[in-house]
Amino acid sequence: MLRRLFMIAVIACVAAVPAVAQTAADTLTSSFTVDGIPVILRRNISNNVVVANVYLLGGSRQITDANSGIEPFLLAVSERGTMHYPKAILRSKTSALGSDFVVEPSIDWTMFGARTITSGMDSTWAIFADRLMYPAIQPAEVELVRSQFISGEKQERDDPDAFVSDLADSVAFAGHPYSVSPTGNSRSLARITPAALREYEQTQIVKSRMLIVVVGDVTRTHLESLIHATLGRLPAGSYKWTLPDPIPVRPASAVLVQRDLPTNYLLGYVAGPLASSPDYTALRVAATVLTGQMFAEIRARQNLTYDVHAPFLERAASASGLYVTTIAPDTTLKLMKGFITQLQNETVTSDGLQRLELQFITQYFLDNETNASQADFLARSQLYQGDYRRAMTFVEDLKSVTPAAVQAAARKYMRNFHWAYLGDTTKVDKALLLSF
Repeated sequence: MLRRLFMIAVIACVAAVPAVAQTAADTLTSSFTVDGIPVILRRNISNNVVVANVYLLGGSRQITDANSGIEPFLLAVSERGTMHYPKAILRSKTSALGSDFVVEPSIDWTMFGARTITSGMDSTWAIFADRLMYPAIQPAEVELVRSQFISGEKQERDDPDAFVSDLADSVAFAGHPYSVSPTGNSRSLARITPAALREYEQTQIVKSRMLIVVVGDVTRTHLESLIHATLGRLPAGSYKWTLPDPIPVRPASAVLVQRDLPTNYLLGYVAGPLASSPDYTALRVAATVLTGQMFAEIRARQNLTYDVHAPFLERAASASGLYVTTIAPDTTLKLMKGFITQLQNETVTSDGLQRLELQFITQYFLDNETNASQADFLARSQLYQGDYRRAMTFVEDLKSVTPAAVQAAARKYMRNFHWAYLGDTTKVDKALLLSF
């Protein structure tokens, strides 16, 4: 059965492939330091887009539950004016440039990025740097951002998928920094004041917390001059990036929340290895195989759900999981448990694994189309594995995964699940959840 279902997993697996294509002879990517800030530059002259990302390192390790959300909050306030660009001027210049700025808070860092065309790089960078260095932090603007953030947080709480995701994080990662949401909650967002934002900006927007990654038609000399004139003037700070502690392995647990919904939502996680571990890729492949098996049986054949998969959280400290929405939780859970047991006790065929690798490799090169995805993959390689050049070894790392390694990863990590359940609590056997 494993052989028949294995290739179904390809569809889900390729979607998770990192997005930079480099060769062993890559001469376009370089790493250097400007005024104490590590920089990775990939010279891409194939298009006219420049992506510049600043990764503010630390993520959930930099905050507490009391001030969670403060970093994206600060960056949102900076969109409403800086010392050198009052709100109206900032918006007018941004619109005229056609540039875009993005904020992506995550568990391990907050990414603040600029997207522009080559000719607009200097003007865009000036605004970009000013937002980091000199946010105006006007009380009235703080209140407007607070209202937006709290409204967005309420919408997430009302969304079953978002709710069960947050609940699963708090259950699975209890006692670990990953249990703290980088985007905040209604209580923490309500406590953020202009004074707190100013203090955070002065103490936490520092060079030691930064990794800069730029992909586009920009020379090293040009980029160095831009950084030196702006972000290079920030305080040094004393932050040092390290991988977090592994997520602790604890006995299985489950939290059930009653809500009248058309279906029931289940999400459970298990602690995975650090991204630097050889088990990392093997567990990701195991999760992909499991997704294919469950989809074929639970979704396609028995029609018990519209969505079932085994998520893999690609973080410094990884986690694997199980997700399903269903009106028949107990029946579905028994099937899911059976597939885990099967994966732990049957070896995936070498032939199937090789075909999966070919699909991975194909998608790997296809994903080279966007500068933004390249920047993210370079950053993850640098921070998770200690060297941006590990981006070039992805294919080799994948080929090194054996059927035995997939089975071993399933046996080692796919146990002691921590579940979040949202829906009709009378329809699920909690003891069944705790048996995973």
